[in-house]
Amino acid sequence: MTPDALSLAGKVAIVTGSGRENGIGAAIAIALSRNGAAVVINYVSESSEARAAGVAKTIQAAGGQAIVVKASVSTPEGANHLVQETLKRFKTDHIDILGKPMGVSLNNAGAGLVGSTLETTKEGIDLTFGVNVYGTIFLVQAVVPHMPRGGRIINISSVASKLGLDFLPIYGASKAALDSLSYTWAKEFGRSRGITVNSVAPGPVDTDIARAADPAGAGGNLLVGMTRAEERVGKTEDIADVVLLLASEKSRWITGQFVSASGGITGQ
Repeated sequence: MTPDALSLAGKVAIVTGSGRENGIGAAIAIALSRNGAAVVINYVSESSEARAAGVAKTIQAAGGQAIVVKASVSTPEGANHLVQETLKRFKTDHIDILGKPMGVSLNNAGAGLVGSTLETTKEGIDLTFGVNVYGTIFLVQAVVPHMPRGGRIINISSVASKLGLDFLPIYGASKAALDSLSYTWAKEFGRSRGITVNSVAPGPVDTDIARAADPAGAGGNLLVGMTRAEERVGKTEDIADVVLLLASEKSRWITGQFVSASGGITGQ
């Protein structure tokens, strides 16, 4: 008897914010590719261009298919550009998997992302919701018309949406909005189109963005003290493997869920 496998052969996946080799997005792209999906590596800033190319080369060197597309999904035009480039360059008419780990970097304290509500600027609110909420909506609007039955939308949330962290009020609120959209979309796109939608919520994960945002490790140490699986921060591979499961056929009866990929920091 042949053992079951999480095969994604013949699937096309877009993974936003996957242009940093040690980031969650890159780990997700590599995991999906390793299991057979053709993957789009997406990045936004010029500073990530070489790193995004490096992620694609890593996938290609292992025998996978990957292309690189620069696009900001914080506008409808950017989201549509990403989708159209995917269809054109992979010569396909379908996109099967949408993984959206890209979010506002927490190290942008100058925009009011880290700090109390009373200190938060309009710039910070616009930036946070523009990427985490508006960007997700725009991308879903662009992708879903090209997504067949059995499609998967996997939004990367955060345990901050449930914990009420007083140093991340706006960021946590934007992720809570994302959780609500995921639950609603599960019904909106599930019954009519056969698409599953879930949110995956990491706790602290060891990436260069996380280290820059919290150089003293205070926030990470606080949350590590709440883990149950092990006393450590998460690895990008920990999150990628959860996404891989949700992207596979084995997850066909899992939808509308908040999946805490945090080592047990929160289960709801």
